This record gives sequence, structure tokens and C-alpha cells, in this order.
Amino acid sequence: MRSEAVAAMLPFLSDRFGNPSGGHGAARDARMALDDARELVAAAMAVDPGDVVFTSGGTEADNLAVFGALAARDRPIGPIVCTAMEHPAVLNAGRAAAQQFGVELREVRSDAAGVVDLDQLAEACTVEVSLVSVMGVNNEIGTIQPLEDVATLVHERSPDALVHTDAVQVVSWLDPAGQCRGADLVAVSAHKFGGPKGMGALVTRTGVPLAPVIHGGGQERERRSGTQNVAGIVAMAEALRVTGEQRTETVARVAVLRDRLLDGLIDQVDGALVTGGRSPTVAGIAHMQIPGVETEALLVLLDQAGVAASAGASCASGAVEPSHVLLAMGLTRQEAVSGIRFSLGYTTTAEEIDLALAAVPEAVSQLRN
Repeated sequence: MRSEAVAAMLPFLSDRFGNPSGGHGAARDARMALDDARELVAAAMAVDPGDVVFTSGGTEADNLAVFGALAARDRPIGPIVCTAMEHPAVLNAGRAAAQQFGVELREVRSDAAGVVDLDQLAEACTVEVSLVSVMGVNNEIGTIQPLEDVATLVHERSPDALVHTDAVQVVSWLDPAGQCRGADLVAVSAHKFGGPKGMGALVTRTGVPLAPVIHGGGQERERRSGTQNVAGIVAMAEALRVTGEQRTETVARVAVLRDRLLDGLIDQVDGALVTGGRSPTVAGIAHMQIPGVETEALLVLLDQAGVAASAGASCASGAVEPSHVLLAMGLTRQEAVSGIRFSLGYTTTAEEIDLALAAVPEAVSQLRN
């Protein structure tokens, strides 16, 4: 977490303990903090404060978008379209919603660079489609998706469909208001930009209907019931504010570190290559294929050397199955199991890159021998 977010959070874990739904002074104090935080998030996303729905994270925000948007329709529910490389929070929500509402889920493949295939998307977006979900930045290989082109295509071919984007990986590296301006529903998660885990939001465009998935006291304008996590919300808003202020400088610095990592590993590790190429990707994700080793074994050796990496999405780390993202790009299973992801952030230092450049070639050599 960013130090500013921790400092903002701490008072609401102790003295400022009020429930924002109450009517006494402590409750009004909490309500004021909640409103201020909502305005900060809304400003960063270029929406009205009333269009921000606070959730327990990106997964709940994605589920609320998928199920809430479909359940709120005042006309028959049609097919759902998403990319085959979506985060499981979208893919599995889409599959469950398709079963619940009795409609088809159409999964669109990406090209060899990890970008959604717009021709296949156009074929999938028939006039009866109700919801289309394309992530803003892929969480495993870091590719930036052409959301503006996606939104234009969807509105032309599926005029009754809403566009949802999982923007969890967007906020640290791109202006979310700009990258997601064509989307009707935008999911974000605080822990990806220096806020606390277990905190997120779903941003809706004004006028987009949304039915609740969690029922209760009617908080969040009856779109997400439950007493708000004021401490988490305040911390998320502060992290978002600082991230926005420092984004340009952070991206420039981290991109240099990422390129040094990739270039160094390509030079030192025989056969290593960047998955999908380097463009268009965000600065914070470096994904490679290292043939001749099993990634799970490589991760064990790297962990022992002090390098924390992943074989895919962090929530799926340890799985023996190849990444569905890499398979959606057309890689073979053998190629997919050689994939490894290094994540960089605003705290990443040159010394940490040096450590990785020493540890990875040594571990690969040990496994190959």
C-alpha cells in the first residue's frame, strides 16, 4: 500500500468509527469522508459521484457488472460476448450468467500479440447481444486493448448491448478516464494501485441500469447493500489520487526498468522471447517464454533467490494447467507452460532488476542442466 493510503485509512480503524448510514455525529463524519472519497474516485474516472458503486474488489465489481446489467434489462436478454483472455472474474461470471439466464456466451480469441481480434469480435456482436466485456489491459501479459475501437464496433453492430471493461490493470499505467471512455461499466480494484486489498468499485455511465447482486439495506443507491468499508474506501481514493498525480513519472521510470529486464534476459537466456511482443503493453508487466524449463520449477528456484514471479494470473499461481490467456493467443500447450510473468510497480528499484537479471539465468541454467 502507498504510505498516503495507509495514513488516510488509519483514523477510520480507530477513532473515526462511525457507520455512514447512521444519523448521529460519528455517522455524519463517516458519511462526509465517504462522500469525499466518492468524489475523488468519480473525478479520476470522469463520471458523476453517483455513478460510483463501492465493492469488495474487482471480482465483485465484474460480477455486479455482468449479472446486474443483464438482470436490469427491460427487454429480452440476449447473448454475452467476451474475450477468451479475460480474467476469471469475467469469464466465470459470464459462464454462470449465460447458464442462469439461458443465453449463449461467445468467447472471442485474440491475435498473436494478445490483442482482441476485432474481426472475430464483429462476427460475435450480432444485433441481439446484450453485453460485451473486453478488459482494458490484460493482467498476465500486459497488452493494452483497443477499447475505443471495441466500443464503436459494439455500438454499431449490437446497439442494445452494454460495454463492460475490467480495468483493474489500467489505473496504475494509463489514465482510466481516457482508456475506458467508451465503456458503460468499468471495474477497478484498489490493491493494484497502492490501496488495500478487498476494496474496489464499479463505475457506471449515467443512466445505465444496474440491478443489485447483494440485497439488504439499500446502500450505494440500492445497487450494493451492506455497510460501507469507510476505511478501505478512503484509502482507495487516496491511492487513486496519488497514482494519478505520479503516473507520468512512474510510467517513464518503470518502463526503463522493464526494458532493461527484458533486454537482459533475452541476452543471457538462450531462446527467451517476449510473449506477444512489446507493443502495445503497459510498463508494469514483463511476460516471457523461456523454453526448455517448466515454469513451476523455475518459480521455486526464483523464490529461493528472492525473486517473486508468476506463471499466470496471481490468483491461479501454482496451477499445473497452462494459462488460458496464452492459449487464447494461439500458443501451444508446450509454449504456454514456458511462460513467466514479472510484475513491476511504483516501488520497483534498479537493484531489484539487477537481482532478477542474476537469478533468472542461473536458475534456468540449473534446470536445463
